[in-house]
Amino acid sequence: MTIEWLSNTLKVPDVALQSAALERQMQLTKPPGSLGRLEDVAVRLSAMQGSEKPSAEKINITIFAADHGVVAAGVSAFPQEVTVQMVANFSAGGAAISVLAKTLGASLQVVDVGTVTDPGTMPGVISRRAGHGTGNLHKQDAMTSEQLAIAMNAGREAVLQAKEMAADLFIGGDMGIGNTTPAAAIACALLGADPVDLAGPGTGLDAEGVSHKAQVLQQALQRYEGLESEPLKVLRCLGGFEIAALTGAYISCAQQGLPVLVDGYITTAAALVAVKLQPGVKDWLIFSHRSAEPGHKAMLEALDAEPLLDMGMRLGEGSGAATAVPMLRVACDLHNGMATFADAGVAEG
Repeated sequence: MTIEWLSNTLKVPDVALQSAALERQMQLTKPPGSLGRLEDVAVRLSAMQGSEKPSAEKINITIFAADHGVVAAGVSAFPQEVTVQMVANFSAGGAAISVLAKTLGASLQVVDVGTVTDPGTMPGVISRRAGHGTGNLHKQDAMTSEQLAIAMNAGREAVLQAKEMAADLFIGGDMGIGNTTPAAAIACALLGADPVDLAGPGTGLDAEGVSHKAQVLQQALQRYEGLESEPLKVLRCLGGFEIAALTGAYISCAQQGLPVLVDGYITTAAALVAVKLQPGVKDWLIFSHRSAEPGHKAMLEALDAEPLLDMGMRLGEGSGAATAVPMLRVACDLHNGMATFADAGVAEG
């Protein structure tokens, strides 16, 4: 299995439609800029979708689930078996993202890219397993080149399906106990950051646990010095199967011209890798919310990203992105439905 498609040409948002959308915003019955970022996001969606009337009605949510060998180093407050238990919870409709997807009328699927225990056949769960969890990243490479390819191709496949379904927007979610550690490792490696600054509580570590997590990260990073210019190697050596799948998904969205609503900490780590590999991917990313994980701030700054929401969320699953969808829908409705000054016979200022 190969990933030669990673270097395929990316699509570019429609500059002409962006200009037209900006001009329409100037003509709507309101002071220019008075709707703040609702105006900005409508204009961006118009350019991304190549449409005078942007839409956020058809939402595709894909959760990628996988386990992490680094959990053996004591970096999580939850046991590893929770990952596959949560996959079953997604399938049964009991998770936060399940409720949000139902509320939004969004399609939801789960892709198992490598839980330790194979969950078997479950409704709404697709098996694209790269292995029984990754290697313990502070003692060995997280995955092989073949496993990396399997995971990234799983992300690409999900996007191609979303495109075939004529989705307006793609949301990638994550599930994997311990995955804040590989996310922090990726951020440290690509940004040259100190693990002490980026290690966070994840599922609920206390101060001592966070300190230990930073030490584990430091040990891992010492094995991989000088990788700032090799994002794919960083992903393979320090990442997770679900992070690799998300990276592949984001690059594929840019290749297909499908807007992305990025969730939180884990998904932003994937976005960081994707943008390092293909800078033009950034044009297709809308960042939904600011995670409470401390490392998220550093990644957002590196990506020059300003999230739509800041609500102290840190669940993952795509939940922050799903929560931001109504805001995008409001932005589109205002852009498409408001009268212009000429339509309403209102004098312009």
